[in-house]
Amino acid sequence: MMNPEPHAMHRWLQQLLGDWTSTSECDPQPGQPAEQSVGAEHVRALGDLWVILEGTGTMPGGGEARMQMTLGYDPEKNAFLGTWVGSMMTHMWVYRGTLDADQKVLTLETEGPSFKGDGKTARYRDVITLVGPNERTLTSFGQQPDGSWNQIMQATYRRKAA
Repeated sequence: MMNPEPHAMHRWLQQLLGDWTSTSECDPQPGQPAEQSVGAEHVRALGDLWVILEGTGTMPGGGEARMQMTLGYDPEKNAFLGTWVGSMMTHMWVYRGTLDADQKVLTLETEGPSFKGDGKTARYRDVITLVGPNERTLTSFGQQPDGSWNQIMQATYRRKAA
């Protein structure tokens, strides 16, 4: 649809705009210590309908990582849609998501290569939680063979003072 009017869900995404710092912790393999990293993110609008989240951070074990996420809302599908790409992998993650009734938790579903390196595909869930106007979290989960969800990583984002 060309030139649609912004929906309430498009306005919800505008809360993410601005400059953020992040700290994240990857859940380790059993018997390994958790790996922490720090980063920054700039979130900008692409018109009234999309936001682009551009992040940088440190990789576990050293080195810089760059990431880009796009998020929008499709009223016809009644779903948030988006993508995620990172400098550390060749896969483009494609999201489809929903917002909870309190409009604080956006759950994005995706699938892609299994992190086990077994050549299989796995389902993942990235959950953006608005803690307050200047803080949010991103928690990533992987679906286990029994259908349960295991936390892989969590990042906390704090808005930089203007």
